[in-house]
Amino acid sequence: MKTTHHSEYLKLQSVYIKPAKNAFVSDIHLSEQWRELNYLSRPDFDNALDEYDFFQKCLIHKNVSVDFFPHDNNIKIDSIYCRDASIATDFGMILCNMGKEGRINEPQSHLDTYTANAIPILGIIKSPGTIEGGDVAWLDEKTLAVGHTYRTNEAGISQLKALLEPKGIAVIVVDLPHYKGESDVFHLMSILSPVDKDLAVVYSPLMPIKFRNELLKRGFELIEVPEEEFDSMGCNVLAIAPRECLMVAGNPKTQKLLDKAGCKVTSYNGNDISVKGGGGPTCLTRPMLRSY
Repeated sequence: MKTTHHSEYLKLQSVYIKPAKNAFVSDIHLSEQWRELNYLSRPDFDNALDEYDFFQKCLIHKNVSVDFFPHDNNIKIDSIYCRDASIATDFGMILCNMGKEGRINEPQSHLDTYTANAIPILGIIKSPGTIEGGDVAWLDEKTLAVGHTYRTNEAGISQLKALLEPKGIAVIVVDLPHYKGESDVFHLMSILSPVDKDLAVVYSPLMPIKFRNELLKRGFELIEVPEEEFDSMGCNVLAIAPRECLMVAGNPKTQKLLDKAGCKVTSYNGNDISVKGGGGPTCLTRPMLRSY
């Protein structure tokens, strides 16, 4: 079986997650942090545990090997969105440097876990560079797209290129718009979710023309998320295998489009673990190995 870290859509073999109990800790913990981290409202702890339990079972049911990031007193509730603090490559992990101040300690927590489990490290993004994993998506095994956003700056992208380009990886920079400003969680993967080698879920109104044309040139069919399902994270879709998807419930039009494209879709109630904090299923996972 051939495996790679360089895919968003191949059969998911292993993943790291940060369970709600490890990230949210308690209702008191949530009450202390949700405002400063710009959540829409305070998540309910007990309901978050129930939602996350179902989400985790969706992965396990698909025979995905699940590992856990532990509770860490030095990081905050946003750590549930564990994709953002590191990037998986076939050459080792890249530790990010977070663009959101309240998340600055998360990469060190990832590093501690990877070191304890003998997972190799390729590099660490250092200040003044910033990169968050939600701004990074593999288009194919040799091509990585990275969003230039308020969370991922030019200095960080330069460091990422220095780590990967010598190893034969093409890094495509995607300049994203201001949209709702610096305080909003707006990543590349807010508008792009590859779900097969030639199929991607997109929100075109916020997608640069050059990048959208690049996807078309590469042979991607685009599933266009309607405007009314963008804020409910219709565009944030996790591929567990080619055309086998996990998405937040409450996006029936996008789900119907996925069904029409031959995708098998599982949805989960994510009001407290996803919608309030702005992090869908891609954000809740740090995918590791995928297989052909």
